[in-house]
Amino acid sequence: MKPALVLVDIQNDYFPDGNMELVDIDIASSNARLLLDKFRDQDLHTFHIQHTFLDSHAGFFLPNTAGSEIHGSVDPLPSETVIPKHFPNSFRDTNLLDQLKKNYITDLVICGAMSHMCIEATTRAAADYGFKCVVVQDACATRDIEFQGKEVSATDVHIASMSALAFAYANVVNTDELI
Repeated sequence: MKPALVLVDIQNDYFPDGNMELVDIDIASSNARLLLDKFRDQDLHTFHIQHTFLDSHAGFFLPNTAGSEIHGSVDPLPSETVIPKHFPNSFRDTNLLDQLKKNYITDLVICGAMSHMCIEATTRAAADYGFKCVVVQDACATRDIEFQGKEVSATDVHIASMSALAFAYANVVNTDELI
């Protein structure tokens, strides 16, 4: 077993005063920081995923904006890999898979945002590539969404996403279980 931590899209626009604030992102990022510290203490690989949209109509994660920068709570060290992406799946059109293979990574610990988008897409792809995945659910965040005229709370969105991942793609745990 050779694990790596993958921190997905923990970026300024998801925080208060950002362009796409998520529910409980401060709690999720604090837990992500605990994971990051653990991986750093054990000298294990860490990959920071940074989303930017190529379409300016997205309204957030726009190139060369403060909102697209990785949040200070999980600021990467110069020795840590930052992988830019433009799609929900962190593997699509990036070098993430190559980096993981090059470093003989077999297991991924995944956290970040949004639970129902990039966390799901990245975890499903990772599992399809044969990685053993752990999603740290309290180090992930999402937002309220609307679907077919019905408002769905962030809590319900998060629970649905985590339960789907736990069914076939990942072991879903809390930070304290992993640490």
